[in-house]
Amino acid sequence: MPANRSRTDRWRESLDQVYERNGGLEISIDRGEALCELANPSPHLSATTPRLERNAQPSDLIWRVRILGLNDDEIVVEQPGALGQSICLDVGTKLIVGLTIGQNRWMFKTDVVGLAQIGQSHGRPIAGLRLAMPVHVERCQRRNFYRMSTAQLHLPEVQCWSLLDLTSVVAAEVANRALITGLLSGAIKPLNSNSDEPLVLPDVGPPFKAHMVNIGGGGAGLLVDRGETIGPDKSRALWLRLDLRPHIPAPIAMTAKVAHTHMDSGQNVYLGVAFDFSFHAAHRDFVAGRICDYVLANQREQVRRIAG
Repeated sequence: MPANRSRTDRWRESLDQVYERNGGLEISIDRGEALCELANPSPHLSATTPRLERNAQPSDLIWRVRILGLNDDEIVVEQPGALGQSICLDVGTKLIVGLTIGQNRWMFKTDVVGLAQIGQSHGRPIAGLRLAMPVHVERCQRRNFYRMSTAQLHLPEVQCWSLLDLTSVVAAEVANRALITGLLSGAIKPLNSNSDEPLVLPDVGPPFKAHMVNIGGGGAGLLVDRGETIGPDKSRALWLRLDLRPHIPAPIAMTAKVAHTHMDSGQNVYLGVAFDFSFHAAHRDFVAGRICDYVLANQREQVRRIAG
């Protein structure tokens, strides 16, 4: 049997190993092959909400979630979250899932088949997700780590700056909130797609680009191409602009601190970052709300695509 076929056939063994080690999976909403149109992400948005056209191909946010249980039919995982808020995925939502062990990665498609109560916190139930055990699994090639024969994930772009003064982020994040809120409500006309610079910058150093490879409750993983210059000491404090267009009409700005770094075999740098709202606590709910809007928009698009 060819080596790669053997590795593919042993994916269930690897899944069991990840579960035993208290590890996780990476999940993303399956958007299908067609380009998405903007859905109404929340009740206060209108159908005519403007959007920027620079990112014609929408991005896929990927959540890393812990495996809580396995049986022959289902995989139980923790519910994804963003900045203290749970991300609600409806029963029937179709997902793309990644399983990674070292340099080996498998991807498969599955459905949310139900919720699972996994415990309680302060007297309130904590919900997990029950995912259907996949029938077909593909082993991904290293050069196409986020691609399978029936799906391709497009990692969100993140513009990053080394942050020189944490207190300077307040004005920049207030301006970012006003811009996005104005665009969503129609009070501000869509920006010129040829100009992608933030209206207000905090006290920062030179910029560099990255892609968000996963997001969790309080942080994210960023992959920086080896051609980018990050700055001294991996820039311990960063100002980020996360691009989720066209669902969110302008990049979402936030502050983060680098928790850990490592370099992969291709000399690209992985940054594990923790979001930091210590100097502007009110911005946390705004960022979490826009991420929830993004998820809801993708779920609605999926329902329309299946129904159509």
